[in-house]
Amino acid sequence: MTAFKKTAGIPLLLGALALPMTLSAQETAPEDTNIDVYGQAMTEGPEVEGIITARTGDTMTVTLENGTRTDIIIDDGTEIKATGGFLGLSSKKLTSRQLLNGLPVEVETLQFSGGLVASQIKLKASDLETAAMIRGATAQQFAEHRTDIDANAAAAEALRGRMANIDQYNVRGVTNVYFDSGKWNISADGQREICDIASQAEAMDNALLLVVGYTDSDGDEDYNQVLSERRAGRVVNYLQQKCGWQPWRMLTPTGMSESDPAADNSTPEGKAQNRRVSINILVSKATEEAEG
Repeated sequence: MTAFKKTAGIPLLLGALALPMTLSAQETAPEDTNIDVYGQAMTEGPEVEGIITARTGDTMTVTLENGTRTDIIIDDGTEIKATGGFLGLSSKKLTSRQLLNGLPVEVETLQFSGGLVASQIKLKASDLETAAMIRGATAQQFAEHRTDIDANAAAAEALRGRMANIDQYNVRGVTNVYFDSGKWNISADGQREICDIASQAEAMDNALLLVVGYTDSDGDEDYNQVLSERRAGRVVNYLQQKCGWQPWRMLTPTGMSESDPAADNSTPEGKAQNRRVSINILVSKATEEAEG
């Protein structure tokens, strides 16, 4: 791991003891140079803004909106900050364990011969909440929290059963919420439409909601997968927090990236129709047959 010092111009004593310095005793580092514990000069790197799409050890991959991927080292000296006040996170120092896939970040970096090191990572607390929700609704949770899943095996199996038997439901209503390119914020019209379909479903006995996110064909495939999941997650949050929809009345939300396009991706109008989240009202066929 590469530790670094953010104060410019003064080599660390630890570096002098561990390995020979690259600067002689008579030389001083430029004012804009940082020194790591190995005596290597570090200069200010680019600011990287995008979505975390991979984590491997102490390295995270940030994918930009144009699909470019950048690997960045997370060091013990990396400062991780959240803004927005979700559960008081803005007043606490976050850890690298909270840098989840799908999380939008702004990263200030330092550059050395081995690549980029994050000096500061900034994120929004509300985005951390959404990323955690998405993680909790996917198979990743089943792998990482096997003990908890086993303790609640009946509930987990029931959830898997719902998805495995999706063809046993009738679709009783569909609403599409549309998004700007590269965005997952819900418009005022979208907010009204989300609560409208929740009200429709509430009036139906035993109705469930299935939320599926999509993107257009622009951008990197990995980025679009994360983006489609974020859109689905944002709609699920709104359904539960603003429209009063109960979590147990939902199937697992999912992102389908650019698959199943609703329109032609070769035109701007078609792409606009494909940047959507589909909210589906589902009612069990067996329940309807029994009532009929």
